[in-house]
Amino acid sequence: MESGLVMQRSRDDCGSITAFVVMLTMTFVACAGLAVDGGRLVAAKIQLADQAENAARAGTQEITALRTGDPKVDVDKAIMTAEDFMARHQIHGQASATPSEVTVTTSRVVSMSLLKLFGVGSRMISAQRSTRPVTSP
Repeated sequence: MESGLVMQRSRDDCGSITAFVVMLTMTFVACAGLAVDGGRLVAAKIQLADQAENAARAGTQEITALRTGDPKVDVDKAIMTAEDFMARHQIHGQASATPSEVTVTTSRVVSMSLLKLFGVGSRMISAQRSTRPVTSP
């Protein structure tokens, strides 16, 4: 009688390990996707921020009234210099300036590699950095 129960139990559990392994594998792939694609997003954000900061610094170099001790940004030249910097380095973004600072906003689309399997598409990321001219004491 006991052997009949054992046989019955094994027939009812047929395939349950397969479903468990499939679900476990999907979980591991999703976790790997979060690690890989999340890392790519963070790296791209850092790179965009660096590029925006460098373009803003280039624009801030266009200053006037430096000898008076109160440097002012030449707005038109600063925007043109920052946009030239972005064009030379193939960066998509826009620059704006005031007499006291230069602001650059950059953006880029990052496509997902593993998370694409779970329906997560591309993500737009952006970074904005501003710089101001200063004089040393």
